[in-house]
Amino acid sequence: MPLRVDPDATFRDALAASDRPLTGMWVCSGSPLVAELCAGAGLDWLLIDAEHSPNGLESILAQLQAVRGYPVQAMVRPPVNDTVLIKQYLDLGVQNLLVPMVNSAAEAEAAVGATRYPPHGVRGVGSALARASRWNRIPDYLARASETVSVTVQIESEAAVAAVENILAVDGVDGIFLGPSDLAASMGVLGQQEHPEVRAAVEHCIAAAKAAGKPAGVNAFNPATARSYLAAGAAFVLVGADVAILARGSEALAAEYIPPEPVVKPPQTPASY
Repeated sequence: MPLRVDPDATFRDALAASDRPLTGMWVCSGSPLVAELCAGAGLDWLLIDAEHSPNGLESILAQLQAVRGYPVQAMVRPPVNDTVLIKQYLDLGVQNLLVPMVNSAAEAEAAVGATRYPPHGVRGVGSALARASRWNRIPDYLARASETVSVTVQIESEAAVAAVENILAVDGVDGIFLGPSDLAASMGVLGQQEHPEVRAAVEHCIAAAKAAGKPAGVNAFNPATARSYLAAGAAFVLVGADVAILARGSEALAAEYIPPEPVVKPPQTPASY
């Protein structure tokens, strides 16, 4: 007899069950080995990124398989809010989506609709062929599919901040995630994630989420900033990235053991009178 299996708990479920904020990190290398290594670190969640990282369908699938044996939530960010891509991600078995660049309630509705079968959305029906249903080994998958998926939308522009209350009101949006880097660029202070106006916008969105009864998360690699956002009510945070840890760690090794090159001053040219 074939096995009958239950779907894994979603990120939405993990947040609801936790009595503290959930801490995670980016997984950007595209390597299942690195993803598995990070999955065993003791963090609460991993974000497998396909917007700014070399991840396609095959590498995302391999990473989902690599981390599933660990007590960690896996969220995946597609490169764009696209119905076809989201369908493919869901069929791969992605249960937790972080949809980037959602600037309005209409865009949030489109993201949610892409995860729902008709008549509640536009997701294409192919679960019998897909890992999502474990090839029809999850009983009543079609009827239960929306329960197996969590949708978090990313607030990372001035337009999104202005519309945050409307975005939060969309049925099926389980939470919001603040991206201070793109938000800073949108506000005309590129590269200044710590700018007071950027931080104020992030805290405004966290407060809006609390008022709406939905969780807000934020990206914050600076420990002091992360703690500040947690104190303001953030329910989940990303505090590092695999590639950044490797880059900074390898640089530290080089600095520790390789003496700096001596500075060679150019020869002085005699002054002419």
